[in-house]
Order: sequence, then structure tokens, then C-alpha cells
Amino acid sequence: MTVTTDPTPPAPPPPGDGDALAPFGYPQELRRRMGRYASFAAGFSFISVLTTVFQFFALGYSFGGPLFFWTWPAVLVGQLLVAACFAELASRLPIAGAIYQWASRLGTPAFGWYAGWIMVTGRIVVVAAAALALQVVLPAVWPGFQIVGGDPSPTTPSGAANAALLGLVLLALTTLLNVLDNRALSAVNTIGVTAEIGGVVLIVALLATHAEQDPGITLHTGGQGGLITALLVGSFTAAYVLIGFESASEMSEETVNPRRTAPRTTLTALTTSGVCGGLLLLGGLLSAPSLTDGRLATEGLGYVLTSTLGDGLGRILLADVTVAICAATLAIQTSATRMLFSMARDGVLPRSAALARVPRRTGMPGTAAVVVGVGAALLLLLNLASPQAFLAIGTTCIAMVYLAYAMVTGPMLVRRLRGEWPPPADGERDELGRPLFSLGRWGLPVNALALAYGLFMTVNLAWPRAEVYDPEGGHWYFQWFTVLILAATVATGAAYRWYRRRRETPEHGSAAHPEPATVRV
Repeated sequence: MTVTTDPTPPAPPPPGDGDALAPFGYPQELRRRMGRYASFAAGFSFISVLTTVFQFFALGYSFGGPLFFWTWPAVLVGQLLVAACFAELASRLPIAGAIYQWASRLGTPAFGWYAGWIMVTGRIVVVAAAALALQVVLPAVWPGFQIVGGDPSPTTPSGAANAALLGLVLLALTTLLNVLDNRALSAVNTIGVTAEIGGVVLIVALLATHAEQDPGITLHTGGQGGLITALLVGSFTAAYVLIGFESASEMSEETVNPRRTAPRTTLTALTTSGVCGGLLLLGGLLSAPSLTDGRLATEGLGYVLTSTLGDGLGRILLADVTVAICAATLAIQTSATRMLFSMARDGVLPRSAALARVPRRTGMPGTAAVVVGVGAALLLLLNLASPQAFLAIGTTCIAMVYLAYAMVTGPMLVRRLRGEWPPPADGERDELGRPLFSLGRWGLPVNALALAYGLFMTVNLAWPRAEVYDPEGGHWYFQWFTVLILAATVATGAAYRWYRRRRETPEHGSAAHPEPATVRV
């Protein structure tokens, strides 16, 4: 297939035309059934404030104390800048594998390949991290879920081992759903999101009636280290929670009216999650029985619920959190599967034909789903080796996602400075005949700030702080885990591309695999 950098995008199909992929040279293989709420659910389930706030509240509090609350709105604003750029792209390039496709068309096919490779690897790590979150809530719901025995805290050897076992069971179920039909997948996501939103509203309302502290406590540090360290490490909680909003765009090939729906559900999912998560953090801080007994820094919000609301009601709410964790793991695996499918469809991965296969019976890229599930399961085994793997896995996946985001906003900014983005809007309309989503005159400052924020957070997350990643000492590889995994991901990708180019040289007699289909923006 021909690769071109023509800045003029293919004209969108006329309103009502269901063949939205024809201008990009792809056939419609995935089944286009998702409505607006299901599209919103894809993004909201990936973010899953109940899953991630419960999972990382203790980390943020242990370093930042109550002051870490203010890192939440700061990260939310930064991510909204990124999401606004992505919404503009989603309206013009409604294709599965969004990050890979966008980076390829804004930059070069090689640059886009690395963005997709980093994102796929990061997403697989995110799947593993989400599955590990079951350990934070299930043993608190019922002690019988602590199969291994011993201390259920994820930071202990027994808790870490049990987390891996629970995670493996969950991955088996989510992989099965990703192999079946997208109606079942969409239904589970929708149910999960509805339960999660209801749970957030109920938890926030109940915590508000049991407030023990004054809002002024959010101006106190009380964590480890100085103020700057408290804020930088405290921001990990918000950074981990507020990712994955672009999943609505990842599902564009399965969404009805994607040019209109995906941009709006991308922004709506992030905004809704930002408000819900901020209220959860504030409610947990204000209603905590004690801010100084050390339990907030080790047990997080689970401790607040069971201590404040009583074991009975607290366990019911934690069961709702369990539903959210399952839906989140499913949504993240689905998003990773679409990215892998999109790259394989262009023939740029090993075993591309198998990974890109979509059986007519299911309309789902089942082989890609299995690869993602197996990859995440292998990562879970690290938790058996050491409880410190939990934090290393979590922060690594966030850093990789942030870097992949910057690999989209970066070339997008270059295009803007050249006057090549956004492309001419003459006659461009969405499926309902309305103008495409656009940042207008705010595009340049929003894009520049989004890139700067993304690069800053990538460095912040990957910085090898011994007090964060190796507090007990003796595990240098966990201290450098994020840097090592990023380097290994890039090196592995470079080695594969070198091997592929070598096989494609005339003396080896192999036909070249195509780069992404007609790369145009």
C-alpha cells in the first residue's frame, strides 16, 4: 500500500453513510452496534474511578498527606487538554487503534509504529495492574477471598500472591468476553458503568454525612518528604486514574455515528470521572476516623468505608467496587485488543494475519484478545516474586501511556505550527450533517500545553525515586523498573523492525509487508 503525507484528509462519508472506513482503505469487519452510552461506557470503564481511586488512594496519601487532594484538579486540567486534542482527531480519524493511527498520520509510519508499540505494551501492563486491584477490596468483602492466607494487604507477600491468583481468574473471564460477541461485551460494560456511577453517588453521599474533618485539612501535608516530593508523588493517584478516556475513540469502528459520538463521549467520560473521583477523594479525607493512625496510608478508602459506615454497608459498597474493577479490566483489555488488531491489520506486527483475524461469527479479534490476556497474566506472576511489583507495574503502565499520548500531541503541534492542522474544513460534516468538533483558535495553546504537560508527567512518573519504588532497599531493578521497561520496549521494537527490514531485502527474497494503509491526515 502507498504511504503518503498528504495533509488533506479524506472527505468524510455523507450523512447517514454507514461505510465510515472506506475513505481510509479499510473494510468494515468489526460490528458497528455501539450507541452513545456504550461509547461513553468504554471510556468511563477504562478510567473507572472506583477501581483506581481505591487502588492508589493509599499511595497518594502516604506521600502527600491530605494535600495530595490538590494534585487531582491539576492532573484533571492537564488531561482535559490532551482529551480536547484527541476529540479533534477522533472526529476526523474515527479508526480503531487511535493512538497508532493518529501518530502515523500526523507524523510518519515509523513514528506511529513506535507510538502504537509503546501503547500496546503499556495497555497490557494496565490490564495487569487493574486485575491486581481485586486484592484491595475482595478480602475486605469476605475473608474467604484471601485464598493464600495471611495478611491481605497488597504490600505483603501473602497479599501480593493472592492478588496474582484473583487477577488470573478475572483475566480468564475478561478474555472469554473479548473473544465472544461485542453485544455481550457492551452489555457488561454498560451494567458495570451504571453500577459504578450509582456506587460513586451513594458513597460520596454517605461519606458527606459522616464528615469528621474540616475541608481546611486538605492544605496540610503530613506525608513523606518535602512539599515538592509530596505533590509530585501524590499526583501518581490522579495520573493513574485519569487515563484511558480515548477508549471511546478506540471503539470508533464499532460505534454508530463515530465522528459525532466519539469526540463528545471522550470528553464526557473524562469530565464525569474527574468530578466523581475528586468527590471520592474529598469524602474519604473528610470522613476518615483518623488522619494520623497510619491506616489511610496503608488501607486507603477501604478502611474509611468499613470504619465509617460499618462492616455491613461498607462491604456492600466494596462489592460494588468489585463490579467496577471487573468492568474496568474488561474495558482496558478491549482497548488494548483494538490497538493490537489495528496494527496487525496493517501487517506491521509478528503474526499479523492471525492477530488481525476477525471471524464473521463473532465480529471480534479473538486472537488479539488472547495475546493481551496472556501477556497480562505473565505480568501478574511478578507479583508472586515481590509485593513491590504492584507499584512498579502500576507506575510503569501510566508512564508508557503518557509517553504514547505525547507521541500524538507532539506531531499534532508540529502540524499546527506548519499550518497543516486542522485541515481545511470546507464541507466537512459529521454523520448528522453538523460541523466536526474543532478547537478553533484555542487549538495552538491547548495543543502546546497538552504536550508540555504530557512530557512533564512522563518524566515525573519514570523518575527512579528509591523512596517510592524501593523503600526497603536491595531491589534496584524495582527502583529503575519503569525506565528499564520503557528502554526494553523501545529496544525490542527496534530489533523487530531491523529484523523485518533485513528479511525484506531483495537478497532474502521476501515480499515486504505494507506499512499503514495510505497514511493521510
